This record gives sequence, C-alpha cells and structure tokens, in this order.
Amino acid sequence: MTTGRIAFQGELGANSHEACMAAYPDMEPVPHATFEEAFEAVKTGDCQLGMIPVENSTAGRVADVHHLLPTSGLKIIGERFKPIHFQLLANPGVKREDLRTVSSMAIALGQCRRLIKSLNLKTESVGDTAGAARMLSQNPDPTKAAISPALAAEIYGLNILARDIEDEHHNTTRFLVMTAETNPPPPAFTEPCITSFVFRVRNLPAALYKAMGGFATNGVNISKLESYMENGAWTATFFYAEADGRPEDRGLALAFDELAFFSDEFKVLGVYPADPFRTRG
Repeated sequence: MTTGRIAFQGELGANSHEACMAAYPDMEPVPHATFEEAFEAVKTGDCQLGMIPVENSTAGRVADVHHLLPTSGLKIIGERFKPIHFQLLANPGVKREDLRTVSSMAIALGQCRRLIKSLNLKTESVGDTAGAARMLSQNPDPTKAAISPALAAEIYGLNILARDIEDEHHNTTRFLVMTAETNPPPPAFTEPCITSFVFRVRNLPAALYKAMGGFATNGVNISKLESYMENGAWTATFFYAEADGRPEDRGLALAFDELAFFSDEFKVLGVYPADPFRTRG
C-alpha cells in the first residue's frame, strides 16, 4: 500500500485526479496549476509521487511534458492507461432544452462534437475540464453546461445530463508515475517491463540510423521514438524513446552500448512494469 501525497496537473475533478484515485486510492491527490509545479512538488518532497499525462489516443502527445522529463531529476516508476469519458454537467434543476452554451477545454469540446451539434450549443473554451465544472457551480446559469469528468459533478454538486458523450469511446490517456527517488526499487522480474530513455545523437551522417541499429540486431522492440526541439534549436536531434525490457537484459544492454557510442547524451529515465492495458484487444 502506497501512502502520502500524489501531485497532478489540473483542478480537483480532472481526469488526472481520477487517474490518481484509481491507481493510488490510499494517497491524497494534490492539484497543481502547471506541469512544472507538479514536477517541483515531487522534486521537493511535498508530494511522494506525480501522475503526469504524456499522450492521448485521440489528441496525441501532451505538449511540453517531454521537455520536462529529462531535466526534472525524477524517475519514472509506472504507467497507467485511463479510458477518458466526458459528461454533460449542469446546475441542479436544469434540463437539456434549457441549454444554450457549453464550456470545457478546447480538446474536450472537440472530442464531443456530436452531442454539442445535436443540442445546437455554442462553445466556450476554458483551461481545464474540471475548472469548467467549478465555474458553473460558482456561477449558476440555467442556460450553461460544462463538459467534465464524472468526479467533477460529485465535487461541485452538479447534475449529469448525459453520460459518456465523447465521440470516440476508445479515447485513452497514458500517464507516467514519477518519483524523486534516485534509485527506486526495480520491478519484479516476473513482470514485463518498459525502459524509458532520452538521447541526443552525435553530429555524424546517418547517426540516428547507426544509433538505433543495435535494437534491430539484438531483437529489442522500440515501442516509442519521438524527436523534439531542444533549447529552441531547429535541428531535431533530441529523442525520447521507450523499449521493451530492462537495461540488464542482454539484448537491451548491447543495444544501449551501441546507442551510447553514437550519442552525445544518453540517460535512462525509468524502468517500470508495462500496464496490462497494453495487451488488451
């Protein structure tokens, strides 16, 4: 049983809040306005863990998070996949036919177009799905609704007029669990694992091809490889990657040796159990 506090970005009632409660029911979820503040809370020890979204099956990767991972000083110790469901919330007593406007994050509004169109609602974009629910609760209006997670309805005393209104029901967000421990306990050897790492290739012709060649020759599966700009440079030579296995596995160890030879920088960010969600059909 893990106890203490777990940091997340967003307001109380957000999807990240729900993810914290599902994965660590004995920990106190602590909201933070920005990802930087959530990372800092873990780094300083104010929170023992952080629950950080990194990608969504519909919207893609979460902006800025990959820039924070390498420099945060934190380690990844787990991953969680959370199906995302949105609810249409309104003040008590309000009916669907009363509504004229709905508010939420722009991404959430875009993922619920069908219902919004069917009700002929105008949209208002706000910074947080749970924040939309909070503002509606604080400023009751019979013509307004919010699109938010179910937890927000419970926290802010709103009614759910329509459940699971997202257009795509496979919509899923992947979260990484972060700790400030320098050497967290390794996963059990009976569990399939993922190793996350970052690297910057040397300025040589075909350096990326050569750096990644060791994974193919040693039979190691790379499940993610993403490039991103570093320090405003237009040369996208910094990479975040994930491989199946552990660094001590012979195949991955040999692949890492080859990767390091062709890289100016290489750092393992974490070794953690693969969420069983990965193998679901």
